[in-house]
Amino acid sequence: MNDICFPPQNALLSAEQALSRISQTIQPLSGVEIVDLRRALGRTLAEDVFAAIDMPPQRNSAMDGYAFAAAGLSGAADFRLRMVGTAWAGKPFNGTLGLGECIRIFTGAVVPDSADSVVAQEQTRAEAEQISFFAPCLFQKNIRPAGSDFKADELLLRMPKKLTPRDIGLLAAAGIAAVKVRRRVRIGFFSTGDELAPLGAELDVGQIYDSNRYLLAAMLDDPNFEVHDLGTVKDDPLALEATLIGAAANHDALVSTGGASVGDADYVKQVLEKCGQVNFWKLAIKPGKPLAFGKIGDCWYFGLPGNPVAVLVTYHKFVKPGLDCLLGALPRPPLQLRVRSDSQLRKVPGRSEYQRGILKQGENGELTVAAAGPQDSHQLKVASMANCFIVLDADCDGVSRGDWVLVEPFTLDL
Repeated sequence: MNDICFPPQNALLSAEQALSRISQTIQPLSGVEIVDLRRALGRTLAEDVFAAIDMPPQRNSAMDGYAFAAAGLSGAADFRLRMVGTAWAGKPFNGTLGLGECIRIFTGAVVPDSADSVVAQEQTRAEAEQISFFAPCLFQKNIRPAGSDFKADELLLRMPKKLTPRDIGLLAAAGIAAVKVRRRVRIGFFSTGDELAPLGAELDVGQIYDSNRYLLAAMLDDPNFEVHDLGTVKDDPLALEATLIGAAANHDALVSTGGASVGDADYVKQVLEKCGQVNFWKLAIKPGKPLAFGKIGDCWYFGLPGNPVAVLVTYHKFVKPGLDCLLGALPRPPLQLRVRSDSQLRKVPGRSEYQRGILKQGENGELTVAAAGPQDSHQLKVASMANCFIVLDADCDGVSRGDWVLVEPFTLDL
């Protein structure tokens, strides 16, 4: 007879299978809005963006120096030209350059049509209006062609890109003051458990503070989301059912923590089966095996485990990709780096694991990773110390120091 807590391996989905179900099931939300560029950072484009102008609009100088026509001159010998004007950035020189003439020009200033070369001021000496140029001089250089960054009608950004600070700068350079973006995803989240106490309360025996709601709130802090904290729900199936049905009517997605396992006080799966649909429940991963994914009406539901480190893992591996699907983006594999382990890592074959690690870069540039500490799924202090997941596949039976492992950095700031 099989232990209900450890069902046959074929009853569990792999992380890849679960992600595939999420991406194949969740369809993008309808609804867009137009936002001012200053409020567009992090939002998800709802249409491709094309340039309306060339950038730069005219030829301009790549440096401070002197512009002239190189006809009849030799860059292999010193020569002198007469300065007849100045081109400033935003204040062009409107005359015409003849043979033997040059103009003073500054970075970004329009290069006159009659000039084909700019020489840096460091290669010259000015004596009143006479400018001496010293060999060797490179002709037909240091001029940025019109449209050398992008041209009118060129594709700048493709939907459903999430706009970065670099994108905002690009759009501003193109003169685009507003963009069409996906509407925000309405998300409700809550914790379940009789043992949970609010911050500021005195803990009774057996109680813990409700850290999961704060963890989820922080992870859901995204300009694409309209997030509502629905509080804490007691370990009561009727209370859970009422919360799910009521919240599903006003949200695109719900995320809960706790109650997803098989204990006598774990009601998530049975309540979801009653009021909605269960797509999958158990995963072959650690931490995070009991994860319920399904739908209540038109609202998607993620029932995460109660241990906070399992919440951290399952949010990053499944909830975030699912919410990206609602924004029209297919889940993308996370960045993985192959590095050597500085620690011996314990593991039992059977489930893939996401252990918490500290990724470091040595003086020689080589990356190594070490366990951040004990790997129990309740230990938030270790998770706080970590800056990556150490990804161990299901067949792995442990790692020796010096072995190669895969890591997924939380950020690239090492």
